[in-house]
Amino acid sequence: MKVENPTLFIIFGGSGDLAHRKLYPALFNLYRNGYINEKFAVIGTARRDWSDDFFRDTVKESLKKFCEDEKTVDEFIGHFYYQSHDVNDSEHYIILKKLAQKLNDQYELEDNRVYYMAIAPSLFGTVAGHIKSEDLMTKNGFNRLVIEKPFGHDFESAKALNDEISQTFDEQQIYRIDHYLGKEMVQNIPVLRFNNPVFETIWNKDYISNVQVTLAESLGVEERGGYYDGTGALRDMVQNHIMQILAQLTMEKPNEFTSQKVHESKKALFASLKMLTPDEVDANFVRGQYGTNQNQTQISYREGLNIDPDSETETYVAGKVMFDNDTFKGVPFYVRTGKRMPEKSTRIDIVFKKEVKNIFPTLDTDAIKENVFSIIIEPDQGYELLMNGTKVGMNFETTAFDMAYKHTNAQLDQVPEAYERLLINVLDGDQTNFTHWDELLSTWKYIDVIRQKWDETPISFPNYRSGSVGPKDADELLSKDGNSWFWQG
Repeated sequence: MKVENPTLFIIFGGSGDLAHRKLYPALFNLYRNGYINEKFAVIGTARRDWSDDFFRDTVKESLKKFCEDEKTVDEFIGHFYYQSHDVNDSEHYIILKKLAQKLNDQYELEDNRVYYMAIAPSLFGTVAGHIKSEDLMTKNGFNRLVIEKPFGHDFESAKALNDEISQTFDEQQIYRIDHYLGKEMVQNIPVLRFNNPVFETIWNKDYISNVQVTLAESLGVEERGGYYDGTGALRDMVQNHIMQILAQLTMEKPNEFTSQKVHESKKALFASLKMLTPDEVDANFVRGQYGTNQNQTQISYREGLNIDPDSETETYVAGKVMFDNDTFKGVPFYVRTGKRMPEKSTRIDIVFKKEVKNIFPTLDTDAIKENVFSIIIEPDQGYELLMNGTKVGMNFETTAFDMAYKHTNAQLDQVPEAYERLLINVLDGDQTNFTHWDELLSTWKYIDVIRQKWDETPISFPNYRSGSVGPKDADELLSKDGNSWFWQG
């Protein structure tokens, strides 16, 4: 049953790309589907000197490809208001407070507020501090802060940022978005693990040989060079998205699926993350940077806009992550993410042990394959299971075959965007699919060891062609353990 939560959304960075590309379409779909209705309002703030009407026109433009019903769109954007705002100017927060109170009374919002920071992380603390000092937070309704990644640049900067924000908001009010946790197939992982005895029984070191997580992108850095060249794939993808996927795959079964219990399981899981020493980094992690493709029709990373021509920023990472707990001790979790790979694909491949005594004398033992269970997250969505059997006919020969289930196009049309799911969670006060500080603390400490070692070690880039599956060292990372990547593009 849909219950509207009256809410005022205050979006810092309301004129920006993130707001127009993700937030406004997500809010519009919530409006169309009845999750927000009459009792909501949006204040967009930014430095630009816009009027309410101009702001509404920009929002309307961002919704063109989502809806042709102009009446519905006009009704929706009628709830939008704009304030030109300097985040460093206390007077502007006083004006914002007056507008917020006016809209609270006009739309009967019950003093409920969501503060969304679609701005540079360096400004999070400044805005949070002014929200407190200028007394924008309400006394009776809820006050919830939503922040985007990157949450810090390393452990020290993440801690400093968290300390600043925590002066105003407590942990129960902070929603750190990782949009991968809003994806349909990622949210299905706990249900798959804990509601199917066939998987729950074998989801451990006794049956699993290794787990492979792939986040492959076919595009390059494109227009993001200015941001990306100071970040790299390790910080941009591994520290957050990949680590959160690993948590979904490996956390212990909570007593109940509530935000508190799930985060307790995640905290324990990340506490068991086997930290690397600097001397162990090269044996467990590989980095790469794309060059041009074989036909020289695509530019290399270093030739991109706003990128240092001698840049040593990695666009590819592969690594072996281990956990020191009873369930997965000794099981390697191989992870990789890269740009300019053969195709876009986000998937998890769980490779089971090949400990089969062949009792059939006429079958070729070498032809028996490991069972592999694959969770396909995007662009397709579904599951595949590689199994062993025999070829049709009289010869009784071994063959491997797939059992597969994929969402139909009609089903995919019904899948909400990640931001829609996560915004509903914010309105409901459900932090299950958001990242807690305890988790960031552990993952940043893990990533910092790798980053510091790489920063001290020169490397010859580029080392993989655009359109390939990455550098050869990534294959060797698995082959020295007697394993190989299941997905080859």
